[in-house]
Amino acid sequence: MDTHHAPTPAWKVWLFTTDHRRIGILYMVTAFGFFIVGGIAALTIRSELWTPGPTFIRQTTFNELFSIHGVTMIFLWIIPVLVGGFGNYFLPLQIGAKDMSFPRLNALSYWLYVSAGSLFWIGFLLKDQAALGWTGYVPLSQRVGTPGFGADLWIMGFHLVGISSILGGVNFLVTVIKERAPGVKFSNLSLFVWSQIVTAFLIVMATPVIGTVLTLVFFDRNFGTTFFIPAGGGDPVLYQHLFWFYSHPAVYVMILPAMGIVSEVLPRFSGQPIFGYRAMVYAMAVIGFLGFTVWAHHMFTTGIDPRVRAGFMVTTMTIGLPTGVKIFNWIGTMYGGRIRFTTPMLFAIGFVAMFTIGGIDGIYMASIPIDYQLQDTYWAVAHIHYVLFGGSVLGVFAGIYYWFPRMTGRMMDERAGRWHFWTTMIFLNGVFLTMHITGLLGMPRRVYDYNPELIGWNQVTTAFGIGLGAVQLIFFYNALHSMRRGAVAGPNPWDVRDSREWPSVKRAPSPGKAPVSAAVAIAAVEGVLPPDAGRKPKE
Repeated sequence: MDTHHAPTPAWKVWLFTTDHRRIGILYMVTAFGFFIVGGIAALTIRSELWTPGPTFIRQTTFNELFSIHGVTMIFLWIIPVLVGGFGNYFLPLQIGAKDMSFPRLNALSYWLYVSAGSLFWIGFLLKDQAALGWTGYVPLSQRVGTPGFGADLWIMGFHLVGISSILGGVNFLVTVIKERAPGVKFSNLSLFVWSQIVTAFLIVMATPVIGTVLTLVFFDRNFGTTFFIPAGGGDPVLYQHLFWFYSHPAVYVMILPAMGIVSEVLPRFSGQPIFGYRAMVYAMAVIGFLGFTVWAHHMFTTGIDPRVRAGFMVTTMTIGLPTGVKIFNWIGTMYGGRIRFTTPMLFAIGFVAMFTIGGIDGIYMASIPIDYQLQDTYWAVAHIHYVLFGGSVLGVFAGIYYWFPRMTGRMMDERAGRWHFWTTMIFLNGVFLTMHITGLLGMPRRVYDYNPELIGWNQVTTAFGIGLGAVQLIFFYNALHSMRRGAVAGPNPWDVRDSREWPSVKRAPSPGKAPVSAAVAIAAVEGVLPPDAGRKPKE
């Protein structure tokens, strides 16, 4: 009897996988796909603002575009790539676990995320997506006004991505608690793992709130309830309280994992351990706690009690203290070190610089009198993009360049990586620094038309924005080319000695010393194949 079976097709391996590494890669690839379409939406918005009034799209289309852009970049790109992608791939490796505690639940989380993205974009492509903004404020999201069936798809998409996040967060917490290898204690966890722990806690605690508030909106829209309709005794401001109670912790969901990545990269290429390990852990925990105490600084102009506003102003300024601790400790890590300016190190340093600018912006906006003037201007747009693009996205690129050989067995091209870094930094600052200027000159956010006196600055911003989008093609070319033709990486190409996800040279062959394929080298590292697999037998 023939006992041989045909090999499983690659598409089935990936479609039905429960392996944490493959799921991490699926998250990354899918998230980068959403990064591309969300970026195209952003460039379309900026191009429309080349002149006041209609340029080449309708006002309704403009509103739909900035709605889908915000939802895509936050919930389909940055959170999934940092938590689902990097977290799934590297958290088990760094704690010595074979996999996540619930592998099938892990796979379910990914497919729920894909389903959510499909619902968001189906509503948009059907031209029935309500012009809600990514916040979905009532009454814009109520039946009275513009929304159609697309708004219901938007709500259902949020529910699915929220369930995906909660399942992933629970899985992460249980995995860290139950699956650590002997000798791996909370006192010696990597800062990347700590960042994922705090992030998972934020997700599990905050996400049910956004699910609740959107359920109430769905009931108002479809079943005649009046939770947020003043005519029926509802309160639209209550929506903002519930929405921002989730959404400001979500800001730290988007930035803490990037901080964890940077905390891995900086010491590796500074030649010395992280400065103030315990202070860094405590700072992340404090940021996570205070993240639940600052939501109403988004609502200073809604007419809430001045005494309440003052309290939130204090907590918003206070959260800058643990953030400052992290920035000073990153600088302390580099101080006196033997710095190697590799591409991941450049992006990590860029993260520290750009995130500092975004953080200082936040301190300005924490002041109630200043916030009154800046909240609905392009200053606020510049602030959040310095935090999320200058912070989170640069952190993602630092992690990709750093861990690419760990995931693929090949090195990315350093020359192309440096071009990617420097051009990104030039165009990034060109876009968002000029937004500060237009904001101070009174350019309102979320607008289709504006004062003709601001044409010049808007055209400068748009030109830099197109450049920022174009130079990302360098990264995609580098990644795709390196996967096939990049230099074969050894099992520890950066000579990392104190991070558990990089194997010891003794555990796996060095591809540079023998004709071993990248796939075989990685398989040997993972323990799937013996260390001598792929070598030619001696004559």
